[in-house]
Amino acid sequence: MKKIISFTLAIVIASNLFGQNVLSLDSCRFMAIKFNKGLKISSEKIVAAHYQNKAAFTNFLPKINAMGTYMRTQKEISLLSDEQKANLPNLGSVTQTKLQQTMQQLVTANPALAQLLSPLAPLIPEIGNSLNSLGGNLVDGLHTDTRNMYAGTVTLTQPIFMGGKIAAYNKITKYAEELAKTQHNSALEDLILNTDQAYWQVISVVNKKKLAESYLNLVKKLEDDVKKMIAEGVATTTDGLSVSVKVNEAEMKLLQAEDGVSLSKMVLCQLCGLPINSDITLADENINDITLSSFSEEGNIQTALNNRQEIKSLEYASKIYNQKINVARAEMLPSLALTGNYLVSNPSLYNGFEKKFRGNWALGAVVNIPIWSWGEGYYKIKSAKAEANIARYNLEEVKEKIELQVNQAKFKVKEAEKRYAMTSKNMEKAEENLRFANLGYKEGVIPTSNVLEAQTAWLMAQSDKIDSQIDIKLTEVYLLKTLGILK
Repeated sequence: MKKIISFTLAIVIASNLFGQNVLSLDSCRFMAIKFNKGLKISSEKIVAAHYQNKAAFTNFLPKINAMGTYMRTQKEISLLSDEQKANLPNLGSVTQTKLQQTMQQLVTANPALAQLLSPLAPLIPEIGNSLNSLGGNLVDGLHTDTRNMYAGTVTLTQPIFMGGKIAAYNKITKYAEELAKTQHNSALEDLILNTDQAYWQVISVVNKKKLAESYLNLVKKLEDDVKKMIAEGVATTTDGLSVSVKVNEAEMKLLQAEDGVSLSKMVLCQLCGLPINSDITLADENINDITLSSFSEEGNIQTALNNRQEIKSLEYASKIYNQKINVARAEMLPSLALTGNYLVSNPSLYNGFEKKFRGNWALGAVVNIPIWSWGEGYYKIKSAKAEANIARYNLEEVKEKIELQVNQAKFKVKEAEKRYAMTSKNMEKAEENLRFANLGYKEGVIPTSNVLEAQTAWLMAQSDKIDSQIDIKLTEVYLLKTLGILK
C-alpha cells in the first residue's frame, strides 16, 4: 500500500512540475532520480543479486528431479536362440518318441516286462503333450518385445558435505547483493552531484545573459546619448564609433549567452528525463544575489572511510574473493551426498518379462574423494589468493586516494570562500567607480571611454560574484560527496 501511495504522489508531483515548467533544485533532483536509466539498471541489478542469493541458499536443501525416456530399437533382446525356440514346443513329442522306442526295446529284449509296462503306454502321449505345452509356455514366457522401451526415475539428492563450497557460494551471492546496493548508492550520489552542477550552471549562464542584456541596454542608451552629443557638437565622431563597437560586442556576448542558456538547459533536461527542447524555468533564475547557507565543515577522513560507497564496494569485493579461495579449496576436499531413487521401466524384469510398468526404491550415498589431479586444485587456490590480494591492494589504494580527495575538497571550499570575499569587495569597488563615472559623465568631466570601462568592470564584477557564489555551493556539495554524506 505504501508503494502505491508513493508512486501516486510521485506522479502528481511530476505532473505539476511538467505543467508549471518551473523547477527548483529539489524537483530537478527528484526527476533525475526518478527517470535516470542508470539508476533503474542498478536497481534491477540489486533485484537480480537478491534472487541469486536466494537461489544459492537452495543448495543446502534436498532437490528432487524426475526423468523419463523412450527408446525404439531395431531388434528385440532374446534369451533363447532360434533353434531353442523351435525345439522347446516339440520337447514332449521328442520325449514321447524316445520313451516309446525305449519301451519297445525293453519288451523285445524281455517279453515278460510287456505286462508290467502296458499300463504306462497310455500315459506316454499325455506326458508328451504336457512337455510340449511346457516348452511352448517357456518360449512364450521368455519372449518380450524390447523394441519399445520406457523408463523413468525420480531422484532425491541431499548434500551432506561438499567441502564448504555451498556455504562459500551462499556468502558470495550475499556479498554480491550488498555490492550491488553500494554501487547503486554511488551512482545516486554521482547523479545528485551532476544534477546540482547542471542546475547551477544554468543559473550562472542565465545571470550572464541578464548581465549581457543590461550591458547591451546601457551601451545602446549611451550610443543614443553620444549621437545627441555629436549633434550638439560636444562629442566627436570617434566617441560615436567607439560606442558602436561596444554595442556590437555586447550583441555578440548576448548571443553567446543565449546559446549557453539553451545548451545548459538541454543538459539539465536530459538529466531530469525531460525532452531536451523543453521550455523550463528554474526557481533561482531571478535571484540576483544567491543566498549562501552557513556551511560547517563536518566530518573528517574517518567519516569518508566509513561512508564512502567506493570503500564499501571494495570491501565486499574483497570478501567475495576471499570466499572464492574457499570455493577453490573445496574442490580438493571429499564430498558426501545422500540419494534416493525410484526407478520404473516397461518392459519390467521384477516378475519375469512383463510389458507393464513396474519399479522399486533405492537409497544410497555418493562419496567423491579427489586423489590426484596433477596439482590443478593447488594452482586454483594460488590463483584465488592472488585475486584476493589484488582486491585488498585496490582497497588500500582507494583509501589513500580518498584521503587526498577529501583534503583537496576542503581546500576548494576554502578557496571558493576566499574568492567570494574577494569578488564581494571588487563588486563594492565597481559599484562605487560606476557611480562616480556616471556622475562625472553627466557633469562633462569624464569621457565616454571611462564610463564604458566602469560599466564593463561592474558587469564583470557582478558576473564574478555570482560565479563565486555558485562555486561555493558546488564545492560544498562536492565535499559532502567526498565525505560520503551527500543526500
